[in-house]
Amino acid sequence: MAQWLEDIELGNRIDLGEWKMEEGEMMAFARKYDPQPFHIDPAAAAASHFGGIIASGWFTVACWMRAMMKQRNEQVAKYEKPEIETPGPKPQNGPSPGFINMLWPTPVRPGDVLTFSATTAEKILMKSRPQWGIIRSTNEGVNQKGELVLRFTGQGMVMRKPQS
Repeated sequence: MAQWLEDIELGNRIDLGEWKMEEGEMMAFARKYDPQPFHIDPAAAAASHFGGIIASGWFTVACWMRAMMKQRNEQVAKYEKPEIETPGPKPQNGPSPGFINMLWPTPVRPGDVLTFSATTAEKILMKSRPQWGIIRSTNEGVNQKGELVLRFTGQGMVMRKPQS
């Protein structure tokens, strides 16, 4: 459900749910996109400083993104009512100009259950496109032990309310 930039509250935390890290999925992703030995080879991973297979950080981010999109789609389905037509322009979300400060401070292991969240942190008005702004959010994943496994600042373009 898209909102106008002005209507988005800073500090709003969204729980994106849990994600169980399955070894087969972790390794399949890594074989295709991040084929480092500690992601794809159990013997090499056991001999590494990690002591076993760990997830690619990129896989962890992809799982976060899937959880984010699932939550977003559920919100749209819950609140959009096609039978109610409101006059005037509708807010739209735009593209993301990228992530900032992506960290993977704790290795993610097979069987870990990650809990993902997103918290709105900052609004930026765009000088080059005054009808748009950027929302920055602090995005995190923690494992079942409460250890931080993922943190990054996400950015997304959001429409501003039309000036009357």
